[in-house]
Amino acid sequence: MEITAVQGDIAAQDVDAVVNAANRAMRGGGGVDGAIHRAGGPAVLADCVARFPDGLATGDAGWTTAGELPARWVIHVVGPNRNAGETDRSLLTSCYARAIEIADELGARSVAFPLVSAGVYGWPKDDAIACALEVLRAASDAGSTSVTEARIVAFDAATYELVATSLVE
Repeated sequence: MEITAVQGDIAAQDVDAVVNAANRAMRGGGGVDGAIHRAGGPAVLADCVARFPDGLATGDAGWTTAGELPARWVIHVVGPNRNAGETDRSLLTSCYARAIEIADELGARSVAFPLVSAGVYGWPKDDAIACALEVLRAASDAGSTSVTEARIVAFDAATYELVATSLVE
């Protein structure tokens, strides 16, 4: 799997699936979640309501249509909210692992990931990057995924630089 850093809007990524950093309710929100719901249109929310009437647990993932996004699917993951006391790192790594599992179930070959929990949920960016890379590299090294391209999408230049630097370490 090729893992790359991209600076830009995750909702604009032309990939098979985009990963959404969702909240437990699965009804839209701010940050990445809001951007994906706005760009994807009402079909994304309608599919969330239909497929996840009770939401999702922290660390879990599920998929919906991508609506009007360039992607075909949205893989929603619920990261831990560190600001609310959720500090179990395995919940964050589970988000990436479950996203890869779902991508494989869907047949997605290219997937764009945000840094889950690194925004309003307060997870330190350096560890959020480390979690993403640990899981993605392990799946790639094990040959346990059919995903061939994983993009880590950073909205701002400073975060992009952190991701790009971590990729070469």
